[in-house]
Order: sequence, then C-alpha cells, then structure tokens
Amino acid sequence: VQLQASGGGLVQAGDSLRLSCAASGRTFSNYVMGWFRQAPGKEREFVAEITWNLGSANYADSVKARFTISRNRAKNTVDLEMNTLKPEDTAVYYCAAKRSLSANYISWGQGTLVTVSS
Repeated sequence: VQLQASGGGLVQAGDSLRLSCAASGRTFSNYVMGWFRQAPGKEREFVAEITWNLGSANYADSVKARFTISRNRAKNTVDLEMNTLKPEDTAVYYCAAKRSLSANYISWGQGTLVTVSS
C-alpha cells in the first residue's frame, strides 16, 4: 500500500484544516486507515483511525470532538478534518494503514507538517 499525505500548512489557533491521504496499490477491504502525528522532540502518537469497510472511527482523547476522520472508498482517500486547532496540535501528520484493527500499522505515508500559531 502506498500512501501520500497532503494538506498541511500554517494556521492560527482556532482555525480549521483538512488533511488528505491518497491510498493506492491494492484493494483495502478489511483495512484500517489511521492518522498519527509527531511533534518536535516528542514520540509519534495516535490521532485517529477508521475501518475501510464500515467507516467506524476511533480518536485520541486529545482530539476527540475537534477532529473528524473520514474515508472515500470511490477515491481511495482518507481525510482528517481538524477544527479549533491549538498550538499543541503542531506536528508532522502521517497517514498509515494496517490489515485489521488488531494488527500493527505496516504502511506509512511521508508526513505533512501542520503548524498552529498562537
């Protein structure tokens, strides 16, 4: 699976931003697509994930109610809508894929930088 993330940029606190991840290379039945982020000097952390078939989503507590993950099966894309952004959301955001909810993530995109100024 090849993943290409896009949509990062510089925004102000309180703004919204939409990231997109284009997936290719195979069919994605039963796959789970996720977003992670890594802030400067910190470890990479989970943000959200969604099951390809049913569209069931899970979120990190830090982004719940502010971020929304969605997938478009016709376009093979996974989006992350980020609202009410905070400076602590500043990070490189990565999309990733795994074969099932219980599996480890095995495919990673190149990352897109989101910078939120105060």
